[in-house]
Amino acid sequence: MTALFARHALLPEGWRRDVLVEWNSKGDLTLVQPDAAPRIGVARADYVVPGMVNLHSHAFQRALGGLTERAGDGPDSFWTWRELMYRFANCITPEQMEAIAAQLYAECLRYGYTSVCEFHYLQREPGGALYQRPAGMAERIAAAAQESGIGLTLLPVLYSYAGFGEQPLRPEQQRFRTDVADVLHIAEALAPLRSAQLEVGAAPHSLRAAGAAQIRELAAALPAERPLHIHVAEQQAEVEQSLALCGKRPVEYLMERIDIDERWCLVHATHLTDEETGALAASGAVAGLCPSTEANLGDGLFPLKPYIDAGGRFGIGSDSHVSHSPVEELRWLEYGQRLARQARNVAATHEQRDVGAFLWQAALAGGAQAAGRRVGALAAGLRADLLVLDGAHPNLDGVADGEVLGRFIFCGNDNLVRDVLAGGHWVVQGGRHMAQEAIAQRYRRAIQQLREVRS
Repeated sequence: MTALFARHALLPEGWRRDVLVEWNSKGDLTLVQPDAAPRIGVARADYVVPGMVNLHSHAFQRALGGLTERAGDGPDSFWTWRELMYRFANCITPEQMEAIAAQLYAECLRYGYTSVCEFHYLQREPGGALYQRPAGMAERIAAAAQESGIGLTLLPVLYSYAGFGEQPLRPEQQRFRTDVADVLHIAEALAPLRSAQLEVGAAPHSLRAAGAAQIRELAAALPAERPLHIHVAEQQAEVEQSLALCGKRPVEYLMERIDIDERWCLVHATHLTDEETGALAASGAVAGLCPSTEANLGDGLFPLKPYIDAGGRFGIGSDSHVSHSPVEELRWLEYGQRLARQARNVAATHEQRDVGAFLWQAALAGGAQAAGRRVGALAAGLRADLLVLDGAHPNLDGVADGEVLGRFIFCGNDNLVRDVLAGGHWVVQGGRHMAQEAIAQRYRRAIQQLREVRS
């Protein structure tokens, strides 16, 4: 099937009725025609929206979900969680990495993500030695994406230091160790995999793990159209360390030392001054927001309202994968702001008063920019990535098109995604992934092996 007739479809200009959607064998949309007549033999759907982009993922952390929710003897924080994460990361084999990533990506597809940006830093063997194929672990991620059908932006990570001031890596961080030459070599090795369904960029891990000179060198060497991502200002302690050692706040320092523009995605950027908020918005970069993970780790709340008011671009990611749902990320992005501001309907503009519509459309645009791929909208020439929502569900049954996204995001906890088209292939139908059982079996085997190692 290479065509679909939607009674209601979300197009770049808003909801349109009676939309005929066609795509070719390469997975590109060739026709998106509103006010069309139904065609004999073409499947029909009630509500169709573009698939969401997950702009920040550490796939291996999917297997850690729910295992760090026990209080320690002292105060728990991001930093105590990080020690547990390091120990877990050092147990994972390439085969397990592929199994975990495939399970994650299948779940992401079922809940409405059709693209993912993988911030990938398990590059070496647990002791720090290079694999025989330096890009071997990244290739496992690519294989998992291909099996699941999700679109992928692979971001091999630059990770050279343990903290500000170029502190040497600790033993448990040796598996992540890369310099600029390593990252470029991995990106080059991945080049044959590049396609309309897979892009390769790069990611300086953070200002803690990469120096400014390294970041500039990497950005200059990577082809200009490739995306660059970086963690920044996630935790208040990180801001304090940056001030102590650099005399600048992280985003302030980054803006002064690096040419931050539209190819960049600044992940988290939680702790910003008003000046930093305005500078990030003006740069054209994307703020990569991961509300479920930021809440799980106790990071804090991004200053969303002033950032939106300044014209800032943002997208969402599932990061550590305590959630696999774009609905949950967008819901808690808004709800966190409501709690902090003691107000309602925060994520809106003068042009778009519908909060659900604003969140979905803005996250689509920001996610597509961060992914560096032709995604994010139902328009000819873009990838054929779309979600068919369950129009028979009580939450959507007979609702007006202008109410669909509000009901989808802010009403109940059932998954309203029925079918998913990614890159022109139906990868989810009736709520089930095409390879759900086979992928789940390998995931269960990998988890059992990891339990045996950890015990």
